[in-house]
Amino acid sequence: MPQLSPVSVAFLVFPNVTQLDLTGPAQVLSRLGNVTLNLVWKDKMPVPTDAGFPLLPTATFDEIQQADILCVPGGLGTMEIMPDKTVLAWLRKIAADAQWVTSVCTGSLVLGAAGLLKGYKSACHWASIDQLEYFGATPVRERIVEDRNRFTGGGVTSGIDFALALAARIRDEDFARFIQLSIEYDPHPPFDAGSPDKVSPEILARYHKMIAAAAPDRVAKVKAIADSLGF
Repeated sequence: MPQLSPVSVAFLVFPNVTQLDLTGPAQVLSRLGNVTLNLVWKDKMPVPTDAGFPLLPTATFDEIQQADILCVPGGLGTMEIMPDKTVLAWLRKIAADAQWVTSVCTGSLVLGAAGLLKGYKSACHWASIDQLEYFGATPVRERIVEDRNRFTGGGVTSGIDFALALAARIRDEDFARFIQLSIEYDPHPPFDAGSPDKVSPEILARYHKMIAAAAPDRVAKVKAIADSLGF
């Protein structure tokens, strides 16, 4: 096998991140070969996730000044970092020279807040996708959306799909197939309930009630953040 070109990957990690948004694509991208992968935050203290266990940052903003791939996961914690000037400045700096600027789930709203999706098509979690318009992005209801060097995934599990598609663009399709085989990604879910149009009104209402309790007035708050940032 010829020598693989080096690839550096920087994942933003932050309090109350949805861990699978990060760990799913990280597992895939870690298998690109000749890869350096970092979880980056303001410091190296353990960061709580929405799953109840922490993730450990491997580097700080000051230590990572360049990456070939920038990836922003989502989660309820995005509400706290979208107006954070330190976070947004670091994202803009890394994105300026990155080959790929990417996100999973509501991480695309953070890219949007940094001004990195203005004029781009983007995916997002189905419950938040309309909010992309607040930041000048065009919402696309797909699991994977590629627009020039912006590569975005829909909600949570689509991060694996997105990472495999990105792996094929960076290496080739057979390499991506090899990664898919190696992680036995051959999903056959026990229920066909992965999108809002496939569940009962009762289940959908239960989801909206949960989000309303966990993040009251989320839509209005995202719009206020966009307004405060000048969009």
